[in-house]
Amino acid sequence: MAIASESGPLSGSPTSKPNVLTDSLTEAGRHLRIIPRNSEVLIFATIQPVMFVLLFSYIFGGSISIPGFDNYDQYLMPGIFAQTVVFGSVFTSIGLAEDLSKGLIDRLRSLPIAQSAVLIGRTFSDLLRNVITFVVMLVVAFLLGFRFEGSLAAALGGTALLLLFSYGLSWVQALIGLSVGSVEAANSAGFIWMFPMTFVSSAFIATNTLPDWLAAVADANPFTHVTNAARALYNGNPVGDSVVWAVGWSIALIVVFAFLSIRKFNQTSS
Repeated sequence: MAIASESGPLSGSPTSKPNVLTDSLTEAGRHLRIIPRNSEVLIFATIQPVMFVLLFSYIFGGSISIPGFDNYDQYLMPGIFAQTVVFGSVFTSIGLAEDLSKGLIDRLRSLPIAQSAVLIGRTFSDLLRNVITFVVMLVVAFLLGFRFEGSLAAALGGTALLLLFSYGLSWVQALIGLSVGSVEAANSAGFIWMFPMTFVSSAFIATNTLPDWLAAVADANPFTHVTNAARALYNGNPVGDSVVWAVGWSIALIVVFAFLSIRKFNQTSS
């Protein structure tokens, strides 16, 4: 039996055995084919981080001094990159909540496909969407004077860390999208915790300028570890243990929330 969504078919023959990889790629392709039809969503998702860049660079940049950085943009941009990919993960919760409200989740669960492929395909397609947004942000950053002061390999490593962390957060968003009752609730629940996580961190200022108790929170924030790791790699600075922490947090998020999300998916009906 086959199912045709608004963007294409999703299933194999009834006698075929479920294949997680194939089914995941098929589901990811279904979501990616929607992007050209809803390009305004991607456009507005890109405008927001551009506004943050202009706000911090031109309005606050002249009054913010970071020890070890002659150019504030070299400190700021890795934080903006990290914030951009983190905010981009919210598409997962909104998309799943929409599929759930339309009854598509029930239809997908009735197909002879690997059940986990529905969530893997969704998170993977949102990762690719994040890559598109990141490339646009990188162009804007270079126009403002940002440069890779480390090696190209280090810059690619920093970018990979950011995308890995965003993929981990997509699984957090998947659980949120399957747990709330509407698209509006998914939008609110998906964003509300990301603002304190990104602002109480080292993304825009040095954490030692914060009150002691808040600095301790910011230093323990996984977003701080990821931002510090990417910033060090982009600027050719010593990374210390920030890369280990960043990778550790990312893998932990993927493992824990993928398990919880898939279990929730198996228990969820529209």
